[in-house]
Amino acid sequence: MSAPMSTATQIAAAVRTGEASAVDMVRAALGRIEQRDDPIEAFRVVRGERAIVEAEDIDRREDRATLPLAGVPVAIKDNVPVAGESMRVGSAATSEEPQTMDHPVVSRIRAAGGVVVGLTNVPELCVFGATDSVYSVTRNPWNLSRTPGGSSGGSAAAVSAGMVPVAHGNDGMGSIRIPAAATGLVGIKPGHGVVPAQLGATDWYGMSENGPLATTVEDAALMLSVMADDEAVGQIAEPGRRRIAISQRSPVTGVTVDTGWSAAVERTASALQLIGHDVRRDDPSYPTATAVAALARWFAGTADDADELDPDQLERRVRWHAAIGRALRGTPLMSDRLRDGWRRRAGEFLTEYDLLVTPALARPPIESRRWGAGGWATTMAVNIRYAPFAAPWNIAGFPAMTVPAGLHPVSGTPVAVQLVARPGGESLLLSVAAQLEQAQPWRRTAPVAG
Repeated sequence: MSAPMSTATQIAAAVRTGEASAVDMVRAALGRIEQRDDPIEAFRVVRGERAIVEAEDIDRREDRATLPLAGVPVAIKDNVPVAGESMRVGSAATSEEPQTMDHPVVSRIRAAGGVVVGLTNVPELCVFGATDSVYSVTRNPWNLSRTPGGSSGGSAAAVSAGMVPVAHGNDGMGSIRIPAAATGLVGIKPGHGVVPAQLGATDWYGMSENGPLATTVEDAALMLSVMADDEAVGQIAEPGRRRIAISQRSPVTGVTVDTGWSAAVERTASALQLIGHDVRRDDPSYPTATAVAALARWFAGTADDADELDPDQLERRVRWHAAIGRALRGTPLMSDRLRDGWRRRAGEFLTEYDLLVTPALARPPIESRRWGAGGWATTMAVNIRYAPFAAPWNIAGFPAMTVPAGLHPVSGTPVAVQLVARPGGESLLLSVAAQLEQAQPWRRTAPVAG
């Protein structure tokens, strides 16, 4: 059995001191990708020699000893610009032309010493919660018959399979937290405005945020602080005794929680009590208007992203999604009033409590297959049934994260909980997550990684 992959924090420390070189770290990551990616299909592009050249530049930098991500191999989700590479967003309708400049988050990762080793697969236009497209069917390293989630499924699969220690993702309806939960990772969606978004035409009307996927809380905090260009955002500190609400109520009427996922919440509640927190059972009230506001922005944001593309080259289900969005644009369903009402109600709940804990998913990840070949209604139904808990916090703009909490007894895939805080609570989320990591440690990567 191979030695476990070093964390991003460990790699950066070794490269900063000269104990290791960035080139060696990047070559090792490229070797792992070559060995492991064939059955998983996490990457659309592997940068190979281009990444090695970038690593050589890191080894020559005079400021190497100060770089937070010195020599760390990083995967970037294929829906933000990476200079010199095409950005396909999972679609045949997008341009093959290389991007001329980096997205601000990519610029920050590179300035911090991170090396982009590849671009990861996404579903078309990042719309749905399983990662399949014209380019690939990406599979879960824990169980190849299951999806790693979406839309950051390629990034999650790459980290979970031990190909890279950390990856970039983004989250408009749960697209960091869903794949993190499905693959046993730490994933955090920061609150609105903490990290530059610039995702598609409209950021799905303010719902989408960039954030990290990692195997440890420490690595997630490191990546988040780099993406935000703010060390305080990723600070892990003693959180003190906190008021924590535990809820298993689904935001979607009629969707129930599988016993494997319910047990994960119960284990976490017990762990938090033993740590010393004030843990209580209480449910947020999810108004119907919250779901309406989120769905309307999801549909309309997809329409905005599809407007400049050839519809004949889009999947049929994406065309349907965009058509609904075009019908909704400019209607009262897009009103800020619906969103702001939920923000006020959620803010009141998270004034009474410091954190909310929910299941991260309602059931194991769905089958890994070409969902794009099927109908829109089928995709919508399976997505809502397995992943109802994330979207309310996109519409609210509150920070939320996923923390592993064991394995499902049937699927063999990880289970996880979602932690939610009020705006500005990223550091608190990470601090409590670090306590959970110590109280109930998880396997950092899937068995395929050794």
